[in-house]
Amino acid sequence: MKNLEVVFTEKDFMVIESYKVVIEGLADYLGEGYEIVLHSLHDLEHSVVKIINGHHSGRTEGAPITDLALSMLAKIEEQQDSNYISYLNRNKKGEPLKAATIIIRGEKNKVIGLLCINFHLNTPIYSVLQSFFSAPESLKENVESENFVEHVDELIQESVEEAQRKVHNDQSITSANKNKEIVHELYQKGIFNLKDAVVKVAELMQISKNTVYLHVRNLSNNRE
Repeated sequence: MKNLEVVFTEKDFMVIESYKVVIEGLADYLGEGYEIVLHSLHDLEHSVVKIINGHHSGRTEGAPITDLALSMLAKIEEQQDSNYISYLNRNKKGEPLKAATIIIRGEKNKVIGLLCINFHLNTPIYSVLQSFFSAPESLKENVESENFVEHVDELIQESVEEAQRKVHNDQSITSANKNKEIVHELYQKGIFNLKDAVVKVAELMQISKNTVYLHVRNLSNNRE
């Protein structure tokens, strides 16, 4: 039988470690009905290095890999150009699950771990909805808008227009400072990380690119 335990490099350990925050974010977004497990193939007897909502299966960090996880890994590797598999399953209690196993690759493209997501289908619908509609007050107070565009130029244009609306509607900002505040809004959104953003913003705002550069440079210096 093929030995699936993998000799890890320092980079492999770093890759596995980086996935821990990924599953924390997924679990926070998806809610209580999802059990999310991070397996490391470095030590199959203690492969679970991170688990969220482990109460569904009774597992904790340090638990061994399951026979099903090994089976799913084998099936994925049999399929060319595939790094994941979705399937229906049942736990020990016979409860239905919708599951996914995703391969994690490390140095030299070798398989070093598995990200497993198990949704318990008997989770009450109110619990599922509650995770989306019962957001903490801190989230409700900071609702953000997002521009979905096909081209970067469109993103810059929509961001400039949005910043202009916000600044021009703020009566506390003097006319002399409005352009500065618009650039500040765009800077906070990271717009100036985009290629040629300064030039494009200057054209849309109908001001010189040197003026935009000046505001951006001052903002950068203040941040430092």
